[in-house]
Amino acid sequence: MKNVQESAERVVANVERVIVGKHAEVRTALVALLCEGHILIEDVPGVGKTMLAKALSRSIGCTFRRIQFTPDLLPSDVTGLSIFNQKVQEFEFRPGPIMAQVVLADEINRATPKTQSALLECMEERQATIDGVSYAMPSPFLVIATQNPIEYEGTFALPEAQLDRFMLRLRLGYPKPMEELVILDEQKRLHPIDSIAQVLGVEELRLMQTAVKEVYVDQAVAEYIVRLVTATREHPDVYLGASPRGSINLYRASQALAALDGRDYVIPDDVKTLAVAVLAHRLIVKSQASLREIDPDAIVREVLAGVPVLEPAAARPSA
Repeated sequence: MKNVQESAERVVANVERVIVGKHAEVRTALVALLCEGHILIEDVPGVGKTMLAKALSRSIGCTFRRIQFTPDLLPSDVTGLSIFNQKVQEFEFRPGPIMAQVVLADEINRATPKTQSALLECMEERQATIDGVSYAMPSPFLVIATQNPIEYEGTFALPEAQLDRFMLRLRLGYPKPMEELVILDEQKRLHPIDSIAQVLGVEELRLMQTAVKEVYVDQAVAEYIVRLVTATREHPDVYLGASPRGSINLYRASQALAALDGRDYVIPDDVKTLAVAVLAHRLIVKSQASLREIDPDAIVREVLAGVPVLEPAAARPSA
């Protein structure tokens, strides 16, 4: 896993030339990329959500498209459409912006549910069906969606089915004062994104994605993941807990995080590090709990504190 670690560190260092002071968040975004998952970034405007997507795509030499979601955006504006060509007297497909390797879906909660649902097949099945014909997404394929939590007027909440398609949710947050001074100094004459170069090839990324799947996960760690997810379903403040897709994503994300640390095995701390990012956005909190301002992040942290880590099966005393 040393090769995976070294390659990942090159990408992280390259992205951090643009995204200052967010080392953990950049690594977590790379975890999703290695697991072929998708990212939901929920934060206030101007903290670098778009720059993170651009820097990541340029670092790995992938095609990049940005979709600005608005209330009048149509599903065909996302996936593409068939247009009749009078010269050849037949329909030809014009691909939409979703047909890129890294897609930034900006302010996704501003679009109508019908347009939001156009992403579901693309994200999960990695294909888009237009006029009965299926078109495969490119490889690698990563959707980075952003939503602004403070501008609720004119927005449409993402349905549970779509939230579940995102492997993890990130929050960048404001930089610290010293980090903000560095940002100001670096952007005196030129934005750092303009000098970002490719540091990893697409083929090398595919090899890393394959290697991550070989990271060993002990049965005790797998059981720990299942008990965490089960605890979210049984929590008194939760109306709808994390789905089995949440278990799978936490399992795979833990493998990727272990590989980023140069290990070929997962430890419980990998699971704990990623649990909030992978599970919290999948929870539907009961209305009475929402009135008490109990948020899903706090529930996952409570579950982490309450669910113990068991010893490996080989180390347990026999009954």
